[in-house]
Order: sequence, then structure tokens, then C-alpha cells
Amino acid sequence: MTTLYDIFVVFMTLTCLSLSKMSELGVSSPLRQYFTYLLLLLGTGAVFASPLPKVTVGLDHAPPYSIATKDGKFSGVVVDIMRDMQKSLPFRVDFVACPFPRCVKMLQQNEIDVKGGLIRTAKREKTMHFLTPPYMVLTSSFVFYARASSLFTVNKYQDLRGKRIAVTRGAVHFPRFDQDKRLLKVEALSENNAFEMLLKGRVELVIGVEDTADNASVFLHRPTKQIIKMPYRFDDVIYGHLALSKQFANTELARQFQEHLNAIVENGRLSELVKVYNLPPVTKVNVNN
Repeated sequence: MTTLYDIFVVFMTLTCLSLSKMSELGVSSPLRQYFTYLLLLLGTGAVFASPLPKVTVGLDHAPPYSIATKDGKFSGVVVDIMRDMQKSLPFRVDFVACPFPRCVKMLQQNEIDVKGGLIRTAKREKTMHFLTPPYMVLTSSFVFYARASSLFTVNKYQDLRGKRIAVTRGAVHFPRFDQDKRLLKVEALSENNAFEMLLKGRVELVIGVEDTADNASVFLHRPTKQIIKMPYRFDDVIYGHLALSKQFANTELARQFQEHLNAIVENGRLSELVKVYNLPPVTKVNVNN
């Protein structure tokens, strides 16, 4: 295998041949010395220049936070935050499309470096590192969606019993729901997949964060007239974080990520980034309350 050292040897050999030719042509000694010095700088630069570190970011299709199209284009809040970091930090970014549960597993196994849109829990902190403060702060509700033709109503928590409820695999909601083993939960690969299951009659309900699910409906052109919200809801303040793999979290670049996040919260830049997607501002006040 050809190494950088081999390339350098070839480069210097050609340089020497070129200098010999210059001597035959009568080029002055000072000019040859200058040319030699210049080539040495170029040669050593080619050998010792370090490539920018690559940061791999996992993106599931969850508008407006992360949008991954079939033709390989990426956008959304997480993409904008990473691009903003690139303006002041030296790294290359590689976006990888993956379903939400797959993204989470890849992060836990150090196969990707960064994943956005994660709610911080004690269980998750064992397998990944969370950047704080969060980039998303929503005072919203966990709500349950049903088909408009449904003949039942969910007025209270107990009414969830006996209903098949689609949940995105690997997602977390509110503790009572997540820990309730009496409920009939059916795993879906994504929130969009959960709604497809609902419309096809495979489940009776879908749980989702009201603000994000309604926002995603606009991006995904869901047939909203076929879907209704049940009266029961669980109100909560929901924080969405950037999370790092444990391996990447131990690097100097990860420390710089944390410093950059702190800075853009402080100077208001993060609020500007999320405002584009009609999301509330992220400030020290609403993060700490």
C-alpha cells in the first residue's frame, strides 16, 4: 500500500531532477535555493497536514427537527445546528439516514457520533452523553390520535386499557405510560410509520407530542381529516437534546461542541436557528425553569 512517505520520496526525487535541469539551463544559485525551500514547504505540508476529523450524525425523518429525503438531502434543526458549529470548529460532518430506533442503537454502539431529538433519561445516560442545555424546549402535551371513524373516546388515562397503541421503538414519553406494562403497545419504526399503522387499522391509537406531531403532519402531508385527537392528554415540558456517543464524548472536539452550544444559547443564536421552524426560543430562563 502506498504511504504518504512513499509519495514524499517520489516528490523529492522529481524535485531533485528538476533542480538539476535548472542548473543545466543556467538558473542562478540563489533562485535554485529559493525554489528548493518552496518545494520543501509544499512537500512537508502534504505529508504532515492533518485531515479534519469527521463527525457522523444520525438523522431519522422527524420534521422539523431532522429531515432526510429519499434522494439523500438533509435539513432541519439538527442539520442547521451542526452547520453553525462548523463555522467556528474544524470538522467535517457526515449525515447518515436511519430509522429512529436504529439511530439510537448506532449511537449506543459508537457507530455514529451525534443524534438529535432525544429526551434525557437516567437509563439513556448509561449508554450516551447528553449535551446541555437542550436545543428544544416545548411546553406541550402527549396526546393520543385515533381514526376519525373510531367509535370510542379516551377521556382519562384508564380508557387507554385494551387499545392497541402505536409507539415509536426506543422513544420515551411520560413515566406512567412508559412503565405501564398493562397497556397494549405496538412498536413502530417511526412516528410516520405509527400513523400508517393507525390508518390501516392495525392499531387504535398513536401517542405523540402534540406540537411536533402536528408540525410533522404539514411536512408529511398526512390526511389529517382522517385523524382525530382524543380528549385525554398529559401536559409536560419536553426537552430535546443533542446526544453524543460515549466514545466521541471523550474527545476534545466534543468538549468544543459543548462550549459552542453554551455560547449560542447565551448570545441568542440558537433561538434564531429554531425560530425558522416555528419553535420557541431557547434561553437560560426557560431551560432552568
